[in-house]
This record gives sequence, structure tokens and C-alpha cells, in this order.
Amino acid sequence: MMASVVFAPLVGWPLILALAVLAVVLVGLALWRGLVGWWLRALGFAALLAALANPALQQEERANLSDIVILVVDESASQGLGDRRAQSEAAVAAVEAEIAGLPNTELRIHRVGDGAEDAGTLALTALAEALAEEPRARVAGAILITDGRVHDLGLVPNLPAPLQVLLTGREADWDRRIVVKNAPAFAIIGEEFKLDLRIEDIGAAPAGQDQVDLTISIDAEPPATYRVLLNEDLELPVTLPHGGANVLQFSVAPVEGELTDRNNAMAVQINGVRDRLRVLLVSGEPHAGERVWRNLLKSDAAVDLVHFTILRPPEKQDGVPVDELSLIAFPTRELFVEKIKEFDLIIFDRYRMRGILPMSYIENVVNYVRKGGTVLVAAGPEFGAVDSLYRSPLAEILPVAPTAQVIEEGFRPALTELGRRHPVTEGLEAEAPEGGWGRWFRLVEVEQLDGQVLMSGPYDLPLLVLNRVDQGRVAVLASDHAWLWGRGYEGGGPQLELLRRLAHWMLKEPELEEETLTAEVEGEAMVITRRSMLEEAPGPVTITGPDGAEVVVEMPQVSPGKYQAAWQAPALGLYRLEQGDLVRVIAVGPATPREFVETLASGNELQPLAEGTLGGVTRLEDGMPDIRAVSAGRPALGRGWIGVTPRAAYLTTDVNVAALLPAWAWLLIAAGLSLAAWLIEGRKGAKAV
Repeated sequence: MMASVVFAPLVGWPLILALAVLAVVLVGLALWRGLVGWWLRALGFAALLAALANPALQQEERANLSDIVILVVDESASQGLGDRRAQSEAAVAAVEAEIAGLPNTELRIHRVGDGAEDAGTLALTALAEALAEEPRARVAGAILITDGRVHDLGLVPNLPAPLQVLLTGREADWDRRIVVKNAPAFAIIGEEFKLDLRIEDIGAAPAGQDQVDLTISIDAEPPATYRVLLNEDLELPVTLPHGGANVLQFSVAPVEGELTDRNNAMAVQINGVRDRLRVLLVSGEPHAGERVWRNLLKSDAAVDLVHFTILRPPEKQDGVPVDELSLIAFPTRELFVEKIKEFDLIIFDRYRMRGILPMSYIENVVNYVRKGGTVLVAAGPEFGAVDSLYRSPLAEILPVAPTAQVIEEGFRPALTELGRRHPVTEGLEAEAPEGGWGRWFRLVEVEQLDGQVLMSGPYDLPLLVLNRVDQGRVAVLASDHAWLWGRGYEGGGPQLELLRRLAHWMLKEPELEEETLTAEVEGEAMVITRRSMLEEAPGPVTITGPDGAEVVVEMPQVSPGKYQAAWQAPALGLYRLEQGDLVRVIAVGPATPREFVETLASGNELQPLAEGTLGGVTRLEDGMPDIRAVSAGRPALGRGWIGVTPRAAYLTTDVNVAALLPAWAWLLIAAGLSLAAWLIEGRKGAKAV
């Protein structure tokens, strides 16, 4: 029961205040005049003002509420190191017992695991959410059981009571880890760049070792091992071997006694890009498709195009003196001897042997291809003539032989059965306009000697043939009418996409290889894709996780030559995919999750927050502290004990309000006092002045 006086004024407080001032003036005047009943007049005015203020007696029925202590338990991955999990559970049991011994106090337990998408430990977020669920007036304290590695320190909850941190872990813990400091997202293929790396021991590491074996590998290539300094910054020269994603893996052997080996390996994914694509386009003569080739290549800002068109072949006799011609001499030696290795792609567009390029230069082109270069032959009628490129050393690497027949009739290019599965032409039919691709009107008849036929013309004759030659690649397009697609004739066709894919295949881009095993990762979900030109299904893929566990996943066919499966990774880290001879390494999240970057238990980051609430950090290694009740505003931490602040919260169950006196009683009292003052003053009179 709680009683108090409340007011429900009959008029506004400003009017009551004005009347009070007037009453004071009148009482003062009476006192100045020497009226002996001045004090009775003052009491009468007070009774009138009390009547206007309407005082009442309020009685509340209250039910006392229990205090609430919030316990947040960190169950993130780093809490699984050493004996931290056992320390945490023992501490939870001890806290439950201590809180049960406090009068009128309840315990709320909240457990928090790893944050989504490698966000780390979001313990303060969990604490803020727990506070939002409870009445602030009842919260007597908060206790956080953790190793101190919290990753949401920017979210500081507004605590109405002390925060106590019970720290797991051991002072003697130590760990060895790899730290990569400056991994770029992109790097130029074939150009060396520096990667800063450090292998360090943190914590109470044993002395005596100053060198360690570092193993480095790129993608699934055989690893190389180097002896490097421990606890020293290393500058590693790296050169990416191919375009697309390159996964660089660094690892050191586990050491007995360290907390975990999850951070003994680090993977960095760097996308390889080409600085500039250098293309040499040699046109044997001006023709309608020449400008289409040029415009296509020049439209890409990443392409450096060197284009020569032979306008005045040796057999041309027009009687014009050479000194009056403004033609650029064909720098054959510079292009085909001195700088041939600098080109990524050489295109012969309707070129014929006219004595401009000696046979030795063509042999240089052959050697260029065998050592990794690429050549595309866009053939016209000259390819079947006596001065064809096939009558040169280039025939050694060409996958087709001309029959000297040229078919000049309308036809629609078609994908072969192989072409529907090959990455260069797969899906191109879906880009055809209504009614199909536009027609071409010329095809050089060729016989397939080697390679793969992806597109065919009339009578199922080869139209587009690809071939691998040693380390290089060769493609032959047996028609010079591809430009009709670019001009949109009869609806046109996917000329730009076809030639883009063709160029990327010749440049050995991984996503356009015939036999590939790739994986795309979104969060912890992995979509595995296998592309194959084989008639038989490639079979399941074996996935090896960061913990060494193997999982076999079946790969159903989703389209011709394409097999795909979705798989949910159980944890973040580095996964190895194997299917036959194909091996792919993929990182789900970082190879070293955030929980294992800093593994040593530390309360340094949480201590300022806890001390700001008069709480603190206590190591469980030193023993479980007692829990005591302390007054608000006093320190809640001492040797062997931690404190919570009782809040004495209550719930009002009933309220009774009764006026002290009715209005007529106040008026009667005021009238009586005024009458008494009049009678006294009438008998005694005013005091003589």
C-alpha cells in the first residue's frame, strides 16, 4: 500500500497562483494596518486556495516485480577452441545457481552463434535484442560469457545496469597463422605483382623456431614449398597464369600445441585480366566484310588492333609511279619476325600467297601457334585457289583442306550436334531472330582433317572448325559472308557474340574450355557446373572440405554437354572439387573465416564498455566469481565477485483517489476563519499606530 496527496484543480494553476499573490498582498496590508486577526485572514485565504486546488488522497496497491539478469552465451566457432566450450557451460551452470540464490531475481539466457555470411560473433547485437524484450526498469544486470572476440563493437547497447564479461580461454594459449595484407581483386595476366604475407605466432608461443615451410599453389597446380622466416613480413612475387579466377593457396603445417590449424591456410582469389588484347588483322584485299571485322575489333576499348590491307599486290600494274602513292609499306619483318610473340591473335582475312610474306615468315606463324599463339583464318574463294594459305607451311596446323570448290548459293548456317554442346556456340540458336538466322551466300568447300566442326553449311559441309595444335589454337571460318549478320541481312545473326566467344576460346579463357569444372558461390550455396564434349556422362564430383571430409555429389545433365548440381557447404573455408582429371579449388567465404583470424581470448575490446557500466572483465581461468547485489551507482566488480543492481520495480494493481474535504467544507472553514477574524478585531480594535 502506498499513499500520496494529488491535486485536481478546479481552475487553471495560473489563476490559482494569481489569487495566491492577491491573498499575500491583502494579508500584508492587514498586517501593516495592525489588524490582530491577520493570521486568521491568511488561514481563510489558504482554505479558499485549497478548495480551488482540490487536494485528494491517492492510495496505490502495488505488486513487487522480480529483477531480471540477462545472460548472453557466445557459442561461435572460436568458442570451440581448446576447452572454452566446457568453460562456458560450467559458467552457465554457476550463474544459474548464483542467480537462484538471489531473492526475487530471474535469469534470461540467450545463446548466439556465428553471424551470417562470415559476420563473426554478434554478441552485442544479441544483448541489445535481449534488452529490447525486457522492461528496462527490471533489468538488474547483464552477463556475457565469451572469448572476447566480438565483431559488432560499433553497436553499444544502452545498459541500465552493470555489464559483466566472463572471459573464457587460457593465458598460456598460442596460435600460428598466415596473414595476407594486400591481395588485389584483379591483376594483369603474365605481369608480376607483389603480395605481402606474414606467418606469425601469437600468444605464449614456444621459443626456438625462426623458420617455417610455406607451401604455395595456384588453383589445382602442384604446390611448391619454400623455407621462410617466421614473424617477418614477406614480399612474394606472383604472376597469374590465366584469365578469370585464380585461387592462390598458402599453407603451413600444423604445430602441436597451437589452438587451431584453421588459420594455417589462406586462400586468395584474384581475377586475371588482360592489359590489352593485341590483334593483328591482315586482309588480303578490300571486300565487304573487311570493315565489319575492323569495326568489330575496334569497338572494344581493350583491343589494340594492327590492321593491314594489301591494296597494291605485286601483280597489280596500274602505271602509277611508286613515289606518287601514299601507301604504307607492309612491315613484314617487324610484324612476323621481331614482334610476332607480342600478338594474342592473328587473323588472316581472305589472305592469299602473293609473295609478300616469304615462306620463312609463315613458318614463324606456325612456330608461334605451336608455342601458344592463336590464328584465325577467315576464308574466301582464294582459299581454294593455287595461291591459298593451304599451299604454305601453315597447312601443317590447319584442321581443314580446301577442295578448290566454292559453293555460291543461299544457306543458313547451322550448329552441328557438337556445336550445340561446345561453349563457343552453345545457346547461339536461342539468339536467332524470328524465322532463323539470316542467310549467307558463299562457302569454300573444305575437308575436315582434324579438330571439331561446330557449324556447318549446305550439304553439311564444315563451316567453322576449331583445333588445338601443341600449346596453341587454330580456327577456320570457311566463308567470307559473316558480315551479312553484322549488317542485319534477313534479320542477321549473333556475329558479335560468336566472334567474341571464338576469340576468348582461342585466348584460353577458362569459362570457354571444352572440358571444365566450375563452381559459383553465393553465401554458402555452391552451384557446380561440368561442361563436357564426351558422349558419356562424366559421373559424380568429389568435394573435399576444409576439415578433410569428402562428399560425393551426383551431376545431372541440364542441357547437351552441361551437367549441374547445387550443394550447400556445411562451413566456410576452402573446398577441393575433383571429377576425373579435372580439379577445381573454390573458397566458400574466406578460406580463414573471421572467427579464426583472431583466436586468442582477450577482453581488451569489451573492457571499456563493461567499465562504463561499473562492471568489468573476469577470467574464468581464475575461478567462477560470486554474484552479489550492490546499490545503484556503486562499483559492481571486486576480487572474486561480480555485482548486479536490484531495481525494486513494481506493478500498480489498483488506485483509489478520495478528496481530502468536500468543497463546501473548505468554504465553511474559510467563512469560519473570516468570521473569527472579524469578531476578534471588532472587540480589540486595530492596534494603535
